[in-house]
Amino acid sequence: MAQLKENPTKADPGLVELRQRIRHSAAHLMADAVTRLFPEAKLGVGPPTEDGFYYDLDLPRPLTSEDLERVTAIMEETIAEDLPYVLEEHDRGEMRRLCHDQPYKLELIDEIPEGEPLTTYTHAAFTDLCQGPHVASTGEIPAFKLLSVAGAYWRGSEDRPMLQRVYGTAFESRESLNAHLQRLEEAEKRDHRRLGRELDLFLFDPIAPASPFFLPKGATLYGLLTDYVRGLYKRYGYQEVITPEIFSTDLWKRSGHYQNYLENMYLIQAGEQEYGVKPMNCPAHALVYASQLHSYRDLPLRIADFGRLHRFERSGVTHGLTRVRSFSQDDAHIFCAPDQVAEEVRGFITMLMESYRAFGFTAPVVYLSLRPDKRIGSDEAWDRAEAALTEVLAESGLDYEPKPGEGAFYGPKIDFFVPDAIGREWQLGTIQLDFSLPERFELEYVAPDGSHRRPVVLHRAMLGAIERFMGVLIEHYGGAFPLWLAPVQAVVIPIADRHHGYAAALAETLRRQNFRVEVDGRNERMNLKIREAQLQKTPYMLVVGDREEKEGTASVRGRDAGNAGPRSIDEIVSALTEETRNKRA
Repeated sequence: MAQLKENPTKADPGLVELRQRIRHSAAHLMADAVTRLFPEAKLGVGPPTEDGFYYDLDLPRPLTSEDLERVTAIMEETIAEDLPYVLEEHDRGEMRRLCHDQPYKLELIDEIPEGEPLTTYTHAAFTDLCQGPHVASTGEIPAFKLLSVAGAYWRGSEDRPMLQRVYGTAFESRESLNAHLQRLEEAEKRDHRRLGRELDLFLFDPIAPASPFFLPKGATLYGLLTDYVRGLYKRYGYQEVITPEIFSTDLWKRSGHYQNYLENMYLIQAGEQEYGVKPMNCPAHALVYASQLHSYRDLPLRIADFGRLHRFERSGVTHGLTRVRSFSQDDAHIFCAPDQVAEEVRGFITMLMESYRAFGFTAPVVYLSLRPDKRIGSDEAWDRAEAALTEVLAESGLDYEPKPGEGAFYGPKIDFFVPDAIGREWQLGTIQLDFSLPERFELEYVAPDGSHRRPVVLHRAMLGAIERFMGVLIEHYGGAFPLWLAPVQAVVIPIADRHHGYAAALAETLRRQNFRVEVDGRNERMNLKIREAQLQKTPYMLVVGDREEKEGTASVRGRDAGNAGPRSIDEIVSALTEETRNKRA
């Protein structure tokens, strides 16, 4: 289940800070309660998060639901006592003595640079290494709930011990907590991992960790998404390429990935040569650009690529389709002259918003990330780039928030977050200016005066990773896809065996009109077939019996609208065609 994330641009900053204090304090409260039940517990870390808190613990046995109930009871007692959180500063020797039996804390202490303050927070008899901040006392934790327990490697490394991570959440009021728990319950119903199994979309197998197998229905949906993007590419002037998946590491050293991204790459030794499986497309696109001499008349050059990418994500962070090791992106790079940046960003936003409307996403939250202290490129180039992005965003009418200092070292960027049907926000689209890639690959174009100049590269994606977008889309729709995206758009249900021939003929007629149709010819009751089609979230059920066969009709039942009665085949084709063409979300 994807975590619900609060939107800092919409929440009152004071409320956000209060929640962080409450949650951090609740994490300590929980660790205290656990150590009362398990005095031999070894403590890891317990930070607040955007939607709650967790604490990593090394315990003698797995925690049970009954254990969480006991922990909750102890926490409630401590809240009722309204004990103060006391901040103290210690020297390094004293801190190590305090944590002498806590190996994970000792490791953290050793990593704190000399001269930085070493502080603890104490409530009752529980003291923890912590910088805070916290609320003043345990009584200022108005509402909390422990949610689940999961495994988590210490420091996120598979080479380190596996700890138990206890998740919880806390709010400033019982009403806010209840509203959050209701959203969690709805999110659980929409969990793409469960729906993926129930709707026969995809599966995972330990033989290929965090790399999905798409079943026929899932592969159909995958193809529909890429076909949709390809349709936009044709209208917006992109050229699609296919590039290799494995390159000599000479390429990755030149691009900088070998020096800065190696831990996330898969390396292959073949003979005496070392190769890297590509984690991203940009170096390959730089080679495509550099393969020809370009004039200013050739620009902008928009290169798109659905090539498969592989990144070694740690097992602790992989999550269904939304964080995988093997994926494809609607990835493209725009090579343009500096004075074309604004127009290219403008065109991208237009295409992006068209795609979001088709999928039922509205009101994106937009961030403009500006120059960091450490960067490449001249101040003049950054000035032009940031001015261009700011101008385009102002013209677009989209609300956006500047993020000073959060741009990449190679250029500023715009990120787009979209809320789904239950209010969760997902980062999907991005466009990033890059001054580094043209320098590393010595890319040039011939300017009108005959001089050779560096182009600017725009990295851009609308949906992002197709796998991740599918996970988002499944949860957004709760598996009930609109007609144009449904892997099976209609199922024909014959009432009796004698109607099978007519059902097959009707299905074939619809298939010739490019609709995705199945026939449920099982020897089961009609009502059971209808019920199972509804559970599969099929948009339309076409029931046929004696009357329908005689009249050349089908009795139409909609997934959402219910029984619509008999319709002629022409009426059915017309209605399905119109609904598909409009791409109603």
